[in-house]
Amino acid sequence: MMRKMRTMRTMRKLVAALLIGLPVAAFAASPQTAVLDLQNMTCSMCSITIRKALERVPGVIDARVDYDHKTAIVKYNPEQANPSALVKATTNAGFPSKLHNGTQQ
Repeated sequence: MMRKMRTMRTMRKLVAALLIGLPVAAFAASPQTAVLDLQNMTCSMCSITIRKALERVPGVIDARVDYDHKTAIVKYNPEQANPSALVKATTNAGFPSKLHNGTQQ
């Protein structure tokens, strides 16, 4: 009987936590996408270094690097990251970059 009561209390706490958290999630910023033009890429292995550098930036959701086009497409949470942080990450890794055509989506 005590075990059942404890389980019920735990379930109520979980439901309450979910109900409290739902309105906050509804106001979360939608992800942004930035396209970066990269420099100094000399081999396909450079893509891995750049991708890892971008993934270490807090707020980055996904980073894809295209060696053939020398670009990176980065999806990020604008409340945690911004294009200048992405450029700084690639530059610090040895691959200076800039926003493609100075735009972001």
